[in-house]
Amino acid sequence: MKNEVQLIAYANRLGGATLRDLHKTLSEPLQGLFSCVHILPFFFPTDGADAGFDPIDHGRVDPALGTWDDIRGLSRDIDIAADLIVNHISVESNQFKDYRNKGEASEYAGMFLRFEDVFPQGATERELNSIYRPRLGLPFTKMIIRGEPRLLWTTFTGTQADINLHSRQGWKYLENIVSIFAAHGISVVRLDAVGYAYKKRGTSCFMVPETFGYIDELSRIIKAHGMEVLVEIHSHYRQQIAIARQVDWVYDFALPPLILHALFKGTFRFLKKWLEISPRNAITVLDTHDGIGVIDVGPEVVNGERHEGLLSESEISELVDTIHLRSGNVSRQATGAAAANLDLYQVNSTFFDALGRNDREYLLARALQFFAPGIPQVYYVGLLAGENDLKLLQKTNNGRDINRRFFTGEEVWQSMAKPAVRGLVELIRLRNTHPAFHGEFSMPAARHEHELVIRWNQPHDRAELLADLSTGEFTIAYTQEGQWKTITSSMLLKEDLPVVK
Repeated sequence: MKNEVQLIAYANRLGGATLRDLHKTLSEPLQGLFSCVHILPFFFPTDGADAGFDPIDHGRVDPALGTWDDIRGLSRDIDIAADLIVNHISVESNQFKDYRNKGEASEYAGMFLRFEDVFPQGATERELNSIYRPRLGLPFTKMIIRGEPRLLWTTFTGTQADINLHSRQGWKYLENIVSIFAAHGISVVRLDAVGYAYKKRGTSCFMVPETFGYIDELSRIIKAHGMEVLVEIHSHYRQQIAIARQVDWVYDFALPPLILHALFKGTFRFLKKWLEISPRNAITVLDTHDGIGVIDVGPEVVNGERHEGLLSESEISELVDTIHLRSGNVSRQATGAAAANLDLYQVNSTFFDALGRNDREYLLARALQFFAPGIPQVYYVGLLAGENDLKLLQKTNNGRDINRRFFTGEEVWQSMAKPAVRGLVELIRLRNTHPAFHGEFSMPAARHEHELVIRWNQPHDRAELLADLSTGEFTIAYTQEGQWKTITSSMLLKEDLPVVK
C-alpha cells in the first residue's frame, strides 16, 4: 500500500449508479486525492439484505453496476481494494441451492457449516451462551435440506449460510474468488468478518487461536497472486494489538470513539494513551459503512476474567448519549433496537453529525486521524461532510443506511464547495505529499491534558500538529523547501485557502 490517503465507497453511491460513474468522480472532482479506493461489495447482488455482504455470486460483478472490465479499467488509474467475504454466502447462491436440493449428494455438501460439525454430541447451555455474536440470538437457522430439517450456522442473518473452512469445498470456493480478483486488477484484499470463520467447541467461536492459522493460509494464497491483505476485526484493544503482530494490515477501530471522547470531554489523555501503543500497520478510520464502533474501546470478560477497556462502560455510555444529543437525536433512531440492525455494538450516524455539524471540530478530528500512526482511509460520506439520511433510514429501516447516502454527480460537486470539505481536501493533499509522514512518529509532552502535539520527522523534513481542546483550534507546521509553513484551523475554513504544494 502507498502511504497516502485512501477512499472507501460504494460503486453506486458516489457520483452515479455505476462503476463508470465512480471512475468519472475519481477522475474529475476527486482527481489526485486518493491512492487507493476500497469499493464496497460490488458483487451480485448489491441490493441484498446486507448491502452486498451477502453475495449470491461472489465472483460476478452486479450487472447493474458494470462488469469486471470496468474494475480493470479503474485499476489502471488507482489501486483497488475489494472484500473477500470469508464467513458466509447467500442461501440464494447456486451452491447452497444445490445443497438444499440434493443434501449430502451435492458436490457442495461439505461447504456449509452444520450445527453438528462443531457440536457432534450436542451443546450445553453454557457452550451456546459463550458463543460471541454480533446480534441477538443464537447463530443457527433451521433449514430444510432435501426434505429434512437441519440446523446450520448463520452468524449474521438467517439468509447467510456460514462456510465450513474445514472442508475442501469451502477452500476451493474462496481460492476461486481470489483468482478472479487477481485477474481483474484488485491490489488489496480485505478479509471481511474473518474473526468468525473458525468455530470451535468450548470457545467463543470468535478469534480463537486457530483463527490465525486460517488467516495465515488465506494470506499465503492471496499474496501468491501478488495482492496485499487487510484484516477486518472488531475486538478488545489488547486483541487488536496481538492480531496486528501476526498480519500485514489491520484497522484502527479504536481511533473514532477516542477522538470523539477527546472532543466531547476536552482531554487528550485517553487518546494519547492509545496512540502510544496502537498498531503501526493500521488503516485509520473515523467513519465507515458500519457506523461508529464502541466495542473496540470497551472492556471485555474472558473466562470470567474482566479486562478493562480504553474507556469505561460509563464513559462509553456518556459518549453514545452525547453523539445522540449532538445529532439532534437522529442517530438514536438508527442505533440498537431502534432499527433493523445487524449488530448492537455501534452508533449509526455520520461522523459529521456526531459532531453536531461543527466544521472546526470536524477538521480537527481529520487532522488527528491523518497524524495518527497508520494509513488514513476516508469514507465517502465523511469526505463530503455528509449529514444523516433520515429519509433513507425511514425507507429501509436499516440503521446503517443513515450513513449510506446516495450522492449524484451534481451533489458531489456541490459538496466539494462546503468549507469543511475544502479544508479536508487541503489536509488530504498535505498528508499525501509531505515526506515527513514517511519518517518517525512522536508525541512530545504537552503542558495540559487539553493539548496534544504530534510530530513526524524525516532527516530534513518535519510536520507537526498542535491541537488545543480548550479553544478548539489547531495548527499544522511543516517544512517546505527549507522554510517553515503554517496552516491553522481558521485558515482552512476561509474562502481563500492556502494551497498545499
